[in-house]
Amino acid sequence: MPLTGAKFSGHQSFAFRNTWITKGVNECKNNPSIFREPDALVTLGVGKNMVDSIKYWCQATRVITDDSEQRFDLCPSGIGKRVFLEDDGWDPYLEDEGTLWLLHWLLATNSKDATTIYYAFNELHDLEFTRSGLIETLWRQAQVLEVRTTPNTIKRDVGVFIHSYVGSRDGSSSVEDTLDCPLAELGLLMEEPLTQTYAFSRGPKNSLPDAVFFYALWEYAKQRDGQSSLTFDELAYFPGSPGRVFKLDEAALAERLEQLARLTHGAWQLTDTAGYRQVTIRTSLDASEAYRVLGQYYRPETQEDAHV
Repeated sequence: MPLTGAKFSGHQSFAFRNTWITKGVNECKNNPSIFREPDALVTLGVGKNMVDSIKYWCQATRVITDDSEQRFDLCPSGIGKRVFLEDDGWDPYLEDEGTLWLLHWLLATNSKDATTIYYAFNELHDLEFTRSGLIETLWRQAQVLEVRTTPNTIKRDVGVFIHSYVGSRDGSSSVEDTLDCPLAELGLLMEEPLTQTYAFSRGPKNSLPDAVFFYALWEYAKQRDGQSSLTFDELAYFPGSPGRVFKLDEAALAERLEQLARLTHGAWQLTDTAGYRQVTIRTSLDASEAYRVLGQYYRPETQEDAHV
């Protein structure tokens, strides 16, 4: 999935905070033009730069989207409504770590709005990198794509990416630090201060729910033009694949894929023929079925309908 465009700004140098996603989704539901309103600062309870940042992160995590009827207006996306609406959302206050994994997937597969995060998780070949090396690589990519940006803009974007996934450097565990960097809780990126390098944590992710993994796989499969099977290798290593984005090793990925038959009632399952492993898609699943699987994770006691 080669990059066809890139964006390195919009967040105003802020990593998103726990409350921002809920605020953005709910206020867009109440007023689709909220981010263009003069009183957005009062409504959202933040400064102007943070208003712009909330809008950016809500779009980057794909929980709000362009209104199909009104130009320039924004509305909650299908996944945004189901997770974050305060009325009956599955996890409106971002209290479940599974939702952080979901947001990570939605963010790290959005090459258009979150190019640095996408590139780091999908295109970097090594598990370790330096800040300066990533900046130089992205600058070369921007020049190839003829994107109007500057090295300083990319440097700030890389800084926000690292802060989002690593968190505070001083070891503080204050509430404010937690609110600033919720994705750091996932432990996907580690910092080595002495060598000034960063390393992705590859292996099993015990806090990643099977249902969130399935939703990611379902989105990936949608991009594969109706293929009836997906090879194990592509799910482990291809850019935009669940194995690559969640940094799962082969054993952890196989364990996840073995749960597919249970989650989908046999519609999808991992098969192994003479050592050739693949996910066989016996029945295509639409969005309502993908939301059903997710809903069962958040509310296992109910069999709620998921309306697209």
